[in-house]
Amino acid sequence: MRSRTPDRLCAEAVDLARVAAEEAAAPGTVGEHVDAVADGDRVVTHLFECKEPGYRGWRWAVTVARASRAKHVTLDESVLLPGPDALLAPEWVPWSERLRPGDMGPGDLLPTEAEDLRLEPGYTGAQAAQEDAGASGGQAAVAPGVAELADVEDADVEPGSPAAQAAAARAAAQVAEPTARGSIAAVADELGMGRHRVLSRYGLHAAADRWEEAYGPKTAMAQAAPANCVSCGFLVPLAGSLRQAFGICANEFGPADGHVVSLGYGCGGHSEAAVMPRPPRPAPPVIDENVVDPFALRPDRTGGSVEETGPSEEFGHS
Repeated sequence: MRSRTPDRLCAEAVDLARVAAEEAAAPGTVGEHVDAVADGDRVVTHLFECKEPGYRGWRWAVTVARASRAKHVTLDESVLLPGPDALLAPEWVPWSERLRPGDMGPGDLLPTEAEDLRLEPGYTGAQAAQEDAGASGGQAAVAPGVAELADVEDADVEPGSPAAQAAAARAAAQVAEPTARGSIAAVADELGMGRHRVLSRYGLHAAADRWEEAYGPKTAMAQAAPANCVSCGFLVPLAGSLRQAFGICANEFGPADGHVVSLGYGCGGHSEAAVMPRPPRPAPPVIDENVVDPFALRPDRTGGSVEETGPSEEFGHS
């Protein structure tokens, strides 16, 4: 663009621009002409006020132009654009960043990213099973005598008992996913290690920070508590490394029932709150009502006061 000055013929084409804006807008929503801006040589954009509800501060922008040495102005485009003080929608944020605790409802699915920093690969025994199968000619290796013991246990159970139901469930699982008894994968499932991903160190620290903030020693409830959760009988300790700092409250009348609490947290529902020594209270004041204290009833005319020593002198009682 060689000049910032609007072309004269294009700047005068206000009526042409208004007609184009009224064709694109709803009836009666094109307001006053606001400005004419030079976009280039013989290219001018006319701005009109938008009166449509919900578009406060927006403008209809209609661009006109003319060819070199031509006196006929043509229409380029018309569009609704925000002005300097326009009412705009908030900046778009991905759903993964908009999600907040408690947003999920029944039937909602929350996919976890493959590279989620809160998770790391777990141990399922699949890799070791493949290695054992290759070493044993295509079958997973089984510890000596383990398969025989499993068969004996299944043979001794009574039909219809919980043990028989468990055996049937194991048989169905083996049909769905053939895993040899006594194999590394089966042992991993028994020990609770058969998960593809587990919490990473970052995930553990992030969870600990959230729990510490919600039910930690710095909360108002913990500051007013008679003792901490570490000595409470309603505390259910966690497993693993989190056991050293957290547990689960099992007091149905406590404010944190069913929640993970810090060992430094506390509330008035402590199991030993009734037997804990209370701070000493000062004795109530003693009022002596056997002695009559003289006091002035009315001032004396001479500047002094008349003192009464008892009701007998005032009313003439003996």
